[in-house]
Amino acid sequence: MLSGLPALQLALLLAAGVALDLLLGEPRRWHPLVGFGRMAVRIEDRLNRDGWRVLRGAGGWMLAVLPASALAWWLAAGPGGVVVHALLLWFSLGLRSLREHTLPIYQALVERDLAVARMLTARIVSRDTAHEDASGLARAGAESLLENGNDAVFGTLFWFLVAGGPGALLFRLANTLDAMWGYRTPRYELFGRVAARIDDGLNYLPARLTALSYVLLAPRGGQLRAWRCWRAQAPAWSSPNAGPVMASGAGALGIALGGAATYQGEIEQRPPLGTGAPAAPADILRAWRLVFRATLLWVALALIYGVAHHA
Repeated sequence: MLSGLPALQLALLLAAGVALDLLLGEPRRWHPLVGFGRMAVRIEDRLNRDGWRVLRGAGGWMLAVLPASALAWWLAAGPGGVVVHALLLWFSLGLRSLREHTLPIYQALVERDLAVARMLTARIVSRDTAHEDASGLARAGAESLLENGNDAVFGTLFWFLVAGGPGALLFRLANTLDAMWGYRTPRYELFGRVAARIDDGLNYLPARLTALSYVLLAPRGGQLRAWRCWRAQAPAWSSPNAGPVMASGAGALGIALGGAATYQGEIEQRPPLGTGAPAAPADILRAWRLVFRATLLWVALALIYGVAHHA
C-alpha cells in the first residue's frame, strides 16, 4: 500500500476516522475544504480566460491540489504521522454531513412543510426546486444521498486504504474541483475538462465498489434487481460513475429515480433509475440507512483484512 502503514493499523485508522466524523462532524470553523473552495474560486477567476483554456484548467488543478497534497504527505511522514492520517480522513469524510443535509428534508416532508423541504433540497442539488412536489423532493434527496455516498464517503475510504490520509485528501480535493469546475457550460466546458476527467479516473473503481455494496446490502430479494438495474441503466447516464452508483442504489431500494428535472428553467429528461414506485419521503431515510450500512461493511471488511494479514 502507498501509505506504507501495516494493513491492520491502516484499518484501525480508517475506523477511527469514520468514528471521528460521526461523533464530531465537519469542523465548524477553519474547515480545510471550505478554505480550499475559496482558493479554487480565486484560481479559476484568474486563470479562466480566453485562449488555452484546457491547459489553463490543468495548471489551475495542479496549483490547487498538488501543494496541499504534498504538505499532507510530508506531515504524514513525520512525527505523529499516525494521528495525521486519522485527522486527514476526518477532514475528508462527509458521512455525517450527508445525514445532516438530507434527513431534515425527510423530516420537513413528513411534516408536510414543502417550503422548508424545497429550501433544504436546493442547498444540496443543482436542479430547480421551487415548484417540486413531495415526490420530486424525495427523489432529489434520495438521488443525492446515493450519489454522494460515493463522492463523500466511499471514494474517500477507498483512497485512504490505498494511500492513507494524503490519498483521501487528494481524492476529496479533486472531487471538489470537479464539483466546482466540471460543468458542461460555456464557462467551464474547456477550463474544467481536466478536473472532470481526473475525477472520473479517481472515481472509477470506488464507484463500482459502491454500486456493488448497494447490491449486496439490498433488502432480501432486491440483490438481483439492483444488479440488473446497474447493468441495464447505468450506460445511459452521461456520468460513467454516477450511473452505476445511482442505478444500483435505486434498484436496491426498489424505487424509481431519474426522469424529468428542471435545470435553469429548462426541463431535462434524464434516463430512468431503478424500478418500482416513485420515491416517497421515507425513501430518503432508507437511502441514508443504505449508505450507513455500506460504510459499516467497508470498515468491517478493512478490519477483517487487517487482522488476517497481521496474524
